[in-house]
Amino acid sequence: MAGKIIINTERCKGCGLCVEVCPKNSIVISKKSNRNGYFPAQANNADCTGCAACAIICPEVIIEVLCDDSGNVEITIEPGKKSKPKPPEKLGTKQETDKPPVKLGAK
Repeated sequence: MAGKIIINTERCKGCGLCVEVCPKNSIVISKKSNRNGYFPAQANNADCTGCAACAIICPEVIIEVLCDDSGNVEITIEPGKKSKPKPPEKLGTKQETDKPPVKLGAK
């Protein structure tokens, strides 16, 4: 076993994207629903290569892939933090901003 897939089945909505991209068919859709009524993805780690395609494509970001035989590599995909937009920089000095606007095309 080159990799181990960990899926948070309670947050999974069963979209099946991870099932489609897995080259070794190591993920299936469960026959049991989770608490939210979705049929989540379920890992079968026997043939997992540790490619992490499932974790990369997961829209809910709930899949982790651990690799144990290639230098103890661990791949964890987490949602990025939303940053606050920076306020626009003020151009010029106060004296320049107090001038009336210039009309273009006027002579």
